Amino acid sequence: MGFLAVILFLLLFILILKGYPVAITLGGVSTVFALAVMLVAPDVIRIQDFYLLPTRFMGTINNTMLMAVPLFIFMGIMLEKSGLAETLLQTMADLFGSLRGGLAIAVIIVGALLAASTGIVGATVVTMGSISLPVMLKRGYHPALATGVIASSGTLGQIIPPSIVLILLADQIGINTTGVAQVDVGTLFRAAILPGLLLVLAYITYVLVISQLRKDWAPAVDKAMIKARRSDTFLFDLFKAFVLPLSLILAVLGSILAGITSPTEAAAVGAFGSIILTALSGKLSTETLKAVMQQTMRLTSMVFLILLGATTFTLVFRTLGGDDYLIHLIESINLSAMGFLLIVMVIMFISGFFIDFIEIIFIFIPVVVPIFNIYEIDLLWVAVLMAINLQTSFLTPPFGFSLFYLKGVAPPEVTTAHLYRGIIPYIVIQVLMIILLVLFPDLIKVFI
Repeated sequence: MGFLAVILFLLLFILILKGYPVAITLGGVSTVFALAVMLVAPDVIRIQDFYLLPTRFMGTINNTMLMAVPLFIFMGIMLEKSGLAETLLQTMADLFGSLRGGLAIAVIIVGALLAASTGIVGATVVTMGSISLPVMLKRGYHPALATGVIASSGTLGQIIPPSIVLILLADQIGINTTGVAQVDVGTLFRAAILPGLLLVLAYITYVLVISQLRKDWAPAVDKAMIKARRSDTFLFDLFKAFVLPLSLILAVLGSILAGITSPTEAAAVGAFGSIILTALSGKLSTETLKAVMQQTMRLTSMVFLILLGATTFTLVFRTLGGDDYLIHLIESINLSAMGFLLIVMVIMFISGFFIDFIEIIFIFIPVVVPIFNIYEIDLLWVAVLMAINLQTSFLTPPFGFSLFYLKGVAPPEVTTAHLYRGIIPYIVIQVLMIILLVLFPDLIKVFI
């Protein structure tokens, strides 16, 4: 009967690829499939097995770790309204503008700071695309370089904590059969810091190299123009532009790394801090607060509805013996631990071309984690590898959401071909980062 579980998995994957609503597909198809099996083979699935479902639903809803999701979403959307990104971009552009490729480097640094402040990819890409893309094109930047650096920098929020991807990965990896947490979200945050910083460094290195090889792609801004833009208070403006985001990063990440707060408590601090920063920017109003809360509710409802559907799928899959079947299948072909890891990473990478990272997490993780446990692979290391892999799903066509966001705010002269051409080097960098972490797994332990 374990083979039926695999059929259920493939059926769900095909239906989601065809565009059916993810949450309804996961929960509804799993339930109908289980009822059909119950009619044919009542000894395999019993009605009593579904009695566990309400308990699992309530366990998901009452999970304090998942409370961080709406709080971080709120923080990200509120900071989008604060105008923090605009101030950072303008200041960094003045700082690096005279360097060849300096505007692109400014975008990368701002993307990293916003990632550590918000973690919301859509808000970051749209904001940087609206502000910096017209300026870069006006200054003579090649559209492929300009769009590529904006789209890829916007996705840094997937790996640099606080990251919703990391929270969901930690939740789905869950606890083992002895009740011990296999991946703690705070530890996962620490493990992801160095890989995130290395990605930022790799992006900057690529920009510096391509700016020298293709000088017409990234011309330096005239120093006289930069000097004319800078006021006598430039150093103070630079200091002020960094203080606000760094204070929030220190409050959120610093409190987690110091062991003062849990990630959920830090998320609450961040949400409150984002309100303060928006007020200091003069952008806080009743309308702003209402809009932020409405967007937070919509995104949170989407995530949790998918999560409840995934809970139903996991229950049916395991009741059908899908875990045992896959373990037996892999043992029968004598697949090594690294071989299995390679297969999982390749499948997740290819899936990112067609479906969203949330769907990949909720469909794949419950299926593969028991097998990783059999191989006794470090799940913290696997979670970091998966996070970087899932980051590529925002860039890979045809359904890369970062590309959609940027295309929506790009000038008419920027074509889809420019977008696709621009993101290729950054996808390659992300894949190379995965290979680096596979070769040197201790890199994730630097901040642990």
